[in-house]
Amino acid sequence: LPEGAVRRQSPEQREQTLAQMETLLQASGFPYHLIHLEEALELPPSILQPGLERSGTSGPSYKEAVDSFIQQQRQDGDSGTSLAAHSTQDTPAAPPATPRLPDAARTQELLRGFEAAGTATAREELLQMLRTHLIVQTARDRGYSKVMMGESLTRVAVKLLTNLSLGRGAYLAVDTGFTDRRHGDVMVVRPMRDYTAKEIAFYNHFFSVPTVVVPPLFTKRREKPSIHQLVERFLLGLQEEFPSTISTVYRTGEKLSPEPAKASSESQRCLLCLCGLD
Repeated sequence: LPEGAVRRQSPEQREQTLAQMETLLQASGFPYHLIHLEEALELPPSILQPGLERSGTSGPSYKEAVDSFIQQQRQDGDSGTSLAAHSTQDTPAAPPATPRLPDAARTQELLRGFEAAGTATAREELLQMLRTHLIVQTARDRGYSKVMMGESLTRVAVKLLTNLSLGRGAYLAVDTGFTDRRHGDVMVVRPMRDYTAKEIAFYNHFFSVPTVVVPPLFTKRREKPSIHQLVERFLLGLQEEFPSTISTVYRTGEKLSPEPAKASSESQRCLLCLCGLD
């Protein structure tokens, strides 16, 4: 999900970042989908409503699926076939051409929406909302029932204190828990939330995992930092003096109930985050 438009990247920089992302995704051998943030302007109204949950008996369990995948990998290894050789409609056998950037008019329309946000905090929240809506809608279009996010323990701890500062304390368990079922038919899970950002960085360094670095979200001249940035600086500063700070904040969030009070009707849900109104 390239976000170069709202990160003040030039078209050349956006194309370069997009090419780097596509190279990494092709090397993984897994199916992938590239979508631009501008596509959020074309999302259907149904994205503002939770979908119908699917029956849990429609497919194999997680353990059965993993066992089947491992057996298939062993068979492929015996026959000399690699994972990348299994092409799908999402990842063609031949290297696909780099997708073109969205029209400049759509990019300008997106930028006007972000510039209309009065503060850096509002822009951060808008970006997170659009990103989540795009990912959930793509999962629905492709028939996926689960989405794995890459939020680390550090990111979860920052989000926990940020949401408290933004008045979203009632839904901390939904925003930071392992599972997020607010979208109904698509469940969001956070499998990386047990690892700190430093641990992930060391792993990437020792195992030479390639990464793509993107610039931060743009800020206006003489504008105060967002609450997200202030909380992150505060936590990371405390972490240097007290190494257990982030893990303590994380464990505090673990004690919260994963099932907040459910709204009695759809009219009592927030149209942006789909959480019940308290």
